[in-house]
Amino acid sequence: MPPSAAAPSPAGSLAPQAEIPNDLEAFWMPFTPNRSFKKNPRMITRAKDMFYFTPEGRAVMDGTAGLWCTNAGHNREPIVAAIQAQAAELDYAPAFQFGHPKAFSVASRIAALAPGDLDHVFFANSGSEAVDTALKIAIAYNNVRGQGTRTRLIGRERGYHGVGFGGISVGGIVSNRKQFGTLLAGVDHLPHTYNRQEQAFTKGEPDWGAHLADELERIVTLHDASTVAAVIVEPMAGSTGVLPPPKGYLQRLRAICDRHGILLIFDEVISGFGRLGFGFAAERYGVVPDMICFAKGVTSGTVPMGGVVVRKPIYDAFMRGPEHVIELFHGYTYSAHPLACAASLAALDVYRDEDLFGHVLRMEPVWAEAIHALRDLPNVLDIRTVGLVAAIDLASRPDAVGARAYEAMDRCFREHDLMVRITGDTIALTPPLIISETQIGDIADKLKRLLTTLH
Repeated sequence: MPPSAAAPSPAGSLAPQAEIPNDLEAFWMPFTPNRSFKKNPRMITRAKDMFYFTPEGRAVMDGTAGLWCTNAGHNREPIVAAIQAQAAELDYAPAFQFGHPKAFSVASRIAALAPGDLDHVFFANSGSEAVDTALKIAIAYNNVRGQGTRTRLIGRERGYHGVGFGGISVGGIVSNRKQFGTLLAGVDHLPHTYNRQEQAFTKGEPDWGAHLADELERIVTLHDASTVAAVIVEPMAGSTGVLPPPKGYLQRLRAICDRHGILLIFDEVISGFGRLGFGFAAERYGVVPDMICFAKGVTSGTVPMGGVVVRKPIYDAFMRGPEHVIELFHGYTYSAHPLACAASLAALDVYRDEDLFGHVLRMEPVWAEAIHALRDLPNVLDIRTVGLVAAIDLASRPDAVGARAYEAMDRCFREHDLMVRITGDTIALTPPLIISETQIGDIADKLKRLLTTLH
């Protein structure tokens, strides 16, 4: 079972107050308004289970699982112990031309968790690297099977696939793209799947929208199937504001890709490892893609790790020619890092031993009811829930788009001891999978108090 839901007492933690640096200027913070933050920082110095702690010891409930990643909760003893032991035994080993046992063990565990014949794992260090790896494998695969004209990649509007040039090219979030030039050539995009008029206040997957997958037929007709290598989508679009797939949508994408010999890639960096109640969302939706990108929850956020799970026929297509020759000229210095592998094996044990994926399915209706109960509060335009994920769309201020959600995030932290994420004027909630029914109620109560008084 998940650990106790009780909030630790700051006074009882016995942790000394953390030393705060007196110069914040050197750190150029990612995805952060730096000037605003450095004028009034939101600092965290410690974490345990469902809580972060501020330097003065104030407990802040983590409604975000860090960045969608600490699925097993913070500083879980089995994972911490595994990392410590590994650091003392083997700190680093190259994955080029050499191997260490845990790399093969964790690859086998992940492949066993994936559906169908997704049997081979290529390791990276982040979701961004995982996506770029999958895109490269897709193009290289078509080369080795004699279809080198298939170089075109299809993403989706409002899609988030990390921040590498490949990921932002197939991604569809404007702010992530607009500053960086023309990006990769030969990329097209499906329409996103969200329609507030048809889908507002949906629990789980919306009924409306499966037909939007048929836009892939139009794109294929425009470019010809002989030029298209792969389609990449998030089963549930996360960072754009939580967009669950319409019922039947992913199945239709799979059928169209099969019809035209196009690879289908699921970006499960967010949805993998229990977020939707299964090892991978592919299992929830009964669709076997050709590749799955993963990261985040694979180590419960403790040590950076990402990767791609690949179907057996794709892997086998590369395993030709002289055996001493490298089959795929791609990889990273820290692929299958020993500490990451140890962390992953321990995290996978926690997920299994505490039945956290099953816990998500049991908590999903409780979570949905609690969050949807906020629908009539001021400025709430829509609420979406699926698994242990939720989004609350707020009305934008006419003169300052995004300012209302920014105020909500800041006041949640400072006044209500709750960490939330925001994107535009959407509040996103993705708590650790160990959350209890009581804590779900606590999050809803904190948000109610916040939204009732939000400017």
